Amino acid sequence: MLRVSRRLMSMVDETRISRLNDEDVRGNGKFVLYWMQESVRSRYNHALEYAVERANEVKVPLLAVYGVDESFPETNERHKAFLLEGLAEAQKNLGRRGIKLLIVNHPPKETVSKLQKDAACVVVDRGYVRIVREWRQEVAEASTCAVFQVETDVVVPVEVTSNKEETAARTIRKKIEGRLDTYLKKVQEVPLEHDSPENVDLHGLQLLDISDIESALASLSLDCSVWRVKTFLGGEDQASKQLQLFLDTRLKHYGKRNEPSVDITSNMSPYLHYGNISPIEIALKVRPLRKKYPDEVKSFLEELIVRRELAFNLVFYNDAYDSFDVIPNYAKITLMEHADDKRPYLYTEEQLERAMTHDIYWNAAQAEMVLTGKMHTYMRMYWGKKILEWTSGPREAFDIALRLNNKYNIDGRDPNSFTGIAWCFGKHDQGWAEREIFGKVRYMNSAGLERKFDMKGYVRRINKIRSGHEGWENPPGLLKYFNKRSADLNGLSKPSKRRNNKRSGLPF
Repeated sequence: MLRVSRRLMSMVDETRISRLNDEDVRGNGKFVLYWMQESVRSRYNHALEYAVERANEVKVPLLAVYGVDESFPETNERHKAFLLEGLAEAQKNLGRRGIKLLIVNHPPKETVSKLQKDAACVVVDRGYVRIVREWRQEVAEASTCAVFQVETDVVVPVEVTSNKEETAARTIRKKIEGRLDTYLKKVQEVPLEHDSPENVDLHGLQLLDISDIESALASLSLDCSVWRVKTFLGGEDQASKQLQLFLDTRLKHYGKRNEPSVDITSNMSPYLHYGNISPIEIALKVRPLRKKYPDEVKSFLEELIVRRELAFNLVFYNDAYDSFDVIPNYAKITLMEHADDKRPYLYTEEQLERAMTHDIYWNAAQAEMVLTGKMHTYMRMYWGKKILEWTSGPREAFDIALRLNNKYNIDGRDPNSFTGIAWCFGKHDQGWAEREIFGKVRYMNSAGLERKFDMKGYVRRINKIRSGHEGWENPPGLLKYFNKRSADLNGLSKPSKRRNNKRSGLPF
């Protein structure tokens, strides 16, 4: 059997490319298989362009595939709706380039293992959380052709930036910024020389028709208790619209991004999580505005590149990223020393999930997440800190915060999400003056919110979403309960200091 050389020239920087097995590229393969998993987009996608190069070199068509996994941990209707919306746009846009994207109703490992039998080689984007890394390795070990992994969802490849877990933004910033000239470059689109084949042997795999998203969702076995939202629609075209809106109307106000009463954030996190847009594309569109909005652009790029890639560094190098054990020793020790401190309030996970607390600001944040699929960035920090304060111990608090975050936020289960929860418990932070419950971990309170922000305005904004049912559709079991209760805007004041479980604010 003819085999193609292992060393292949590419326009993609070689530090983005890694081989996952020792097999060769098959010269008699019927197509190059692009396994799309993390990067659901047709633009600014190094993995896709590398796959096109390989197909052109071997003189075969390119076939793209996505395996829909109904059993992915913590997945639900909300997550899958956003995913399918993104896949529909990717399928359409790839088709314009002569690339067929098969949406297969089977787990990714099974899907790729079967289709690789006819492939010259397999190209896959890089994943970072545990389960998707395991998928790639297991597929590569079982494959009879070469499997290439191409890193395309960070600006600087994780292992190029650092060979260890970094402790804070200050330790990783220079390592990233010193490499931006090399890696922050436009991704050139490679013309495809051979269109995808009309007929493909699916080896018994079943295609999922996503021409009607509602019907496609109904055909899947999903947790439907977390309903589909319409606040954010998935897909690379939708991501581009959100980005343009940010550039045109919000970036100039980015210095006030922590103000919860107004929505001036970029809203890029759901699209970054599902790979609908590249951080490189975002950065290259924001950078030209440096002269006009120097401070705002600097702050935004710090969040988009340095802080985000610090999160990827954590998930890649610390296997405990999704547990209490991820936090640094100082935080672990001090929190456990104060684990038995008396709590001013104690709430169950169900009470927290339904926003049945005494704190109207916390309730508003929880309502925002449940109703829209995204919580304001600053409020998510306050939200996490209060779960630590109002539950029986730090380990329980960590688990509850992570479960609620992953369940309702569209950008849940992301390196940024895992890192954000860990930050609430002391990760990537420093020790502070010791106090009850928190020990030396940073404390936040409602008085601080009121001192800095228009919190009445924030509650009014969330009430408007609630009363108009904006961003949600037919929430099973919660709509009736939610509409029975409302916040008394005329009586807004600081949360009660009474030590009980009195309900107020925005329960649903």
